[in-house]
Amino acid sequence: MNIQWYPGHMTKARRNMERDVRLVDMVIELRDARAPYSTENPDIKRIAGNRKRLILLNKADLADPAVTKEWIAAYKKKGLEAIALDSRNRDFIGSVKAAAARLSEEKRQRDQARGITEQRPVKALICGIPNIGKSTFINSVLGKASAKTGNKPGVTKGNQWITVSNEFMLLDTPGVLWPRFESEEVGEALALMGSINDDILNIEDLCIRLIERLRGSYPEALRLRYDISEEELDRALESYETVPLGVDKEALSYMDIIARKRGCLRRGAEPDYERCARLMIDDFRNGRLGRISLERP
Repeated sequence: MNIQWYPGHMTKARRNMERDVRLVDMVIELRDARAPYSTENPDIKRIAGNRKRLILLNKADLADPAVTKEWIAAYKKKGLEAIALDSRNRDFIGSVKAAAARLSEEKRQRDQARGITEQRPVKALICGIPNIGKSTFINSVLGKASAKTGNKPGVTKGNQWITVSNEFMLLDTPGVLWPRFESEEVGEALALMGSINDDILNIEDLCIRLIERLRGSYPEALRLRYDISEEELDRALESYETVPLGVDKEALSYMDIIARKRGCLRRGAEPDYERCARLMIDDFRNGRLGRISLERP
């Protein structure tokens, strides 16, 4: 699947980030712990310039914990500070504030060298792709609902300052993608994360790609979630004389079985592949298939 999505408002949002980054001391970037490579906006490093960056692997509660540890270690080797967290759970706040303090130490020392004795608040630009959980993160840090949240891209509309404490301020920014994804795999991962508008996607093809990925890394996930036996899969495979060109026969067999088990049927008891695909992708996005990572470092 060759997925590309870059609506016009993102150009303006990126330009606003390029303008406002001059006002901050550091950049906090949220990525999805299930796909840290694909959810890294390559423009952020350029926009941040020489400012310190803190990487937050959000939705770590949905990712494979062993793989997340590999990502944290890989970032550490590159000299980057990274923290895995679930933005809905406030347990991360102490770790994030401590990391921000470490990364802003050079700024404090520069202020002292210039004779600035009054401690100024650390200002951080917080950014990430659409639907990465920035608003939920901010609300957890504040301990109240200050930023709008939603399970779709495009909830945050413009840059806005948020005062966390006398020592810490956040500049919230809208979720931004980049003009062209470098590979089909990146576009697919972003679509599976919910960072691309579902209305522009072929949801059935996306589900086929999800099944193919799971078969490679988590072969038992679908069987356990939907109670599929080897015998059922064999029977489904044998029922096909032909399949559409380019369609994975085993992946289609899974969809047939799951559609029937979950009542995703059209008239004549034919599988409704679109309904089945939406159900399966929703199960993945909400962790009902288990803790799954789509990428390793």
